[in-house]
Amino acid sequence: MRLLDVIDIDDPADPRLDDFRDLNSVDRRPDLPSGKGLVIAEGVLVVQRMLASRFVPRALLGTDRRLAELAGDLAGVDVPFYRASAEVMAAAVGFHLNRGVLASASRAPELSVAEVVSGAHTVAVLEGVNDHENLGSIFRNAAGLAVDAVVFGAGCADPLYRRAVRVSMGHALLVPFARAQSWPDDLDLLRGNNFRLLAMTPDPAAATLSEAMARLDEHRVAVLVGAEGPGLTERTMRASDVRVRIPMSRGTDSLNVATAAALAFYERARGHSGALD
Repeated sequence: MRLLDVIDIDDPADPRLDDFRDLNSVDRRPDLPSGKGLVIAEGVLVVQRMLASRFVPRALLGTDRRLAELAGDLAGVDVPFYRASAEVMAAAVGFHLNRGVLASASRAPELSVAEVVSGAHTVAVLEGVNDHENLGSIFRNAAGLAVDAVVFGAGCADPLYRRAVRVSMGHALLVPFARAQSWPDDLDLLRGNNFRLLAMTPDPAAATLSEAMARLDEHRVAVLVGAEGPGLTERTMRASDVRVRIPMSRGTDSLNVATAAALAFYERARGHSGALD
C-alpha cells in the first residue's frame, strides 16, 4: 500500500498551498465556480466524509495533530498532505482555522434530476434558498432524517461553497443533489416518477403537515420549501399537489427554512419502519 505523501511547509506563500489560499476572499476564493471551482472540506469529520464521497481529494493541509487523527482514513490515499503549523495555515488561508485541517477536491460532474430521483422515496426540493448556512443545515437534516436526494430549483446558493459544506457536516458531499434545468417545469419529471409534491406554506387554509404525510405513507414524496421570507413562488405552489403547513402558536406564522424542512423530513420519516433508528 502506498504511503501518504507528507510534505512539511513553513512558508505560507508556498504555491503548493494555492488550493487553500484566501478562503475568505470575496473574489479570489478557490471554491468559486468561476475560478478554480474546488470543493473545500474543513475539519476532521468533514474530511472523512469527503473521502467517502464522489469528490476525490487533490490535497490536504493540516497540523501534525490532525494528520495523526486522520492516519487511518488516509491509509493508501495518493494525495499530498501539506503539514504546517497553525500560524502558517492561518497566514495562507486568511484566518485562524480552529479545526486544523482542510482538504481540496475538484468538483465532480453534476448529476441530473432524473439520476438523483431514480430509486428515491423522499426528495427535498428547494427554491430560492440562497443562504449558505440554511442550505448546509438542510443537507445535514436531510442526511439525518432519511431524505434520499435534494433538487435545486431557481435562485439557490451553491451547495459546494465552503460554509455550506462545513455547516452540513460534510453531508452536502454525500446526499445526491441536482439542479433543475427548467424551473418549475422539471417538477413534471418528479410527478412522472410518481412523486407527490408537497409545498410548504404558512397559509392557514393548507393541510397540516402531519395530516398530509399520514395520507401519503405509501407514496413517493417531494417536500418543496422556499426562501426565508417570500417562501415558494405562486407558480411553484400551483405546480404542487398539496399545500401543507406547520401549525404555529403565539402569533408566529413560520419557522426558519431549515427548521421547517427538518420538521417535514421527520414527519415523513417517522411513518416509515426502519427509516429512523
